Amino acid sequence: MIGLQWSQAIEMWGAEDATTPAETRRAWLHRAPEAQVLALYRTIRAADPHAPAPWWLRAVAAGTLTSRAEGFAVEDRVAKLLSARPGWVFVPWATEGSSGYWEYVPSERKLTEPGMPTTLILTARHAGWIDVLRVHTGETPAPVAVAGLPDLRANLAHIESMGPV
Repeated sequence: MIGLQWSQAIEMWGAEDATTPAETRRAWLHRAPEAQVLALYRTIRAADPHAPAPWWLRAVAAGTLTSRAEGFAVEDRVAKLLSARPGWVFVPWATEGSSGYWEYVPSERKLTEPGMPTTLILTARHAGWIDVLRVHTGETPAPVAVAGLPDLRANLAHIESMGPV
């Protein structure tokens, strides 16, 4: 029963046309009192340690992010930066429970066969909250950690120029 409740809690109705993470925040877990969201998440994690959840909820539960609002602020700052640059496209239909990701579409030109463009994802894996996956074909490369928004801003041209693995 808890699995069904969690599935309903993370369902993002009508977010498939979103162009920023803010436009995907339609699920219960984005609107409900944060303490309730965290309690339900901890319950589902006890039953299923791999339950889908947005990066910010994983970070809040781990104590490495102070609040959902702080996570939303990170998403919004990344969106503001990338939306202003040509070639970056927000993909809202990522895995269940995620906040979407960004693709640098021009990077696909560096491939000789169909593959995945340079991809920026938000993560609870480290305190910089940003990972980059290089343009690639075949197996997904190891993520490159970005040390936060200032590091992303300073190295965006380098990230955009990264070649295939």
